[in-house]
Amino acid sequence: MQYINIGYGDLLLALILVGITLAVSLWQRLDLHGDLFIGTLRTFVQLTAVGYLLQVIFNLNRWYLVILALGIMLLVAAANAYRRQQERWPGLFFIMLLAIALGGIVTLAIVIGIVLKVKPWYQPQYIIPIAGMIVGNAMIGAALAINRLTGEIKAHRGEIEAALSLGATAYLAVLPYLRSALRAAMLPTISTMMTVGIVQLPGMMSGQIIAGASPAAAVRYQVVVTYMVAAATALTTITATLLAYRYYFTPNHQLKPPVQNNKI
Repeated sequence: MQYINIGYGDLLLALILVGITLAVSLWQRLDLHGDLFIGTLRTFVQLTAVGYLLQVIFNLNRWYLVILALGIMLLVAAANAYRRQQERWPGLFFIMLLAIALGGIVTLAIVIGIVLKVKPWYQPQYIIPIAGMIVGNAMIGAALAINRLTGEIKAHRGEIEAALSLGATAYLAVLPYLRSALRAAMLPTISTMMTVGIVQLPGMMSGQIIAGASPAAAVRYQVVVTYMVAAATALTTITATLLAYRYYFTPNHQLKPPVQNNKI
C-alpha cells in the first residue's frame, strides 16, 4: 500500500475546510470566527510542537523521559477534569489525579505488559500513544462522574437526609445517586462499543489503515483500544466517586451544607 505523506503545503490546502466552517459561522452570525481563528492556530501550533517533542523522546528512547511524559499527561488531565466541575472544593484536584492515575496505570500495565507484551516496557512508540488514549478517556469519565454526582446530591438533599434520619450510613444514603453518576459517565463509552465499526471508524484504526497497515491488523488493535478505554473509564469513575462522595458528609454521617464555588 502507498502511504501519502502530508507536507506543509497540503496543510495550507486543508485550510479550505476551516474556510467552510468560517463561512457557516458568518452566514448564520454565530460570532464564532474569533474562537475558530484561535482554535485553528492552536491546533497547528500545539500538534506541531507535540510532534517534534515526541520525535525527540522516540529517538532518545529513555524510560525516565517516558515516565516524565506520563506524569505531565496525568497532571494536565486532572487539572482539566477539575476545571470542568460545577462545584470545586479542596482536595478535589487530588481525587481527580488519584482516580485518573489509578485507572490509567492499571489499564496501561495490562495492555503493555499482558496484551501487547512490549519489550522493553517503556518503548515510547507504544506506551505514549496508548497512554494518551487511556488518560484522555479517563479524564472525561472522571469529569462526567463527579459533575453528575454533585448535581444528584444537590437535587436529592431531602431524600438523602431522610435516609440518614432513618439510620442509613452516608454510603447507603448516597448509593443510588452514586450509581447514577457512574452510569452517566460510562454510558458514552458503552454506546461507542455498541456502534464501533458500524456507525463510525475510530481514529486509531483509520490512522493505521491510512498509514498502510492491513485492515485486519488495524481492527485487532482497535478492539484492544476499545476494551482498554472501557476499563480505564470504569476504574477511574468508581475511584473518583467513592472518594468524592465522602466530602459531602461529616464523620458522623451528616450531610454538609452546600459549598461555594471556588475557582483555581
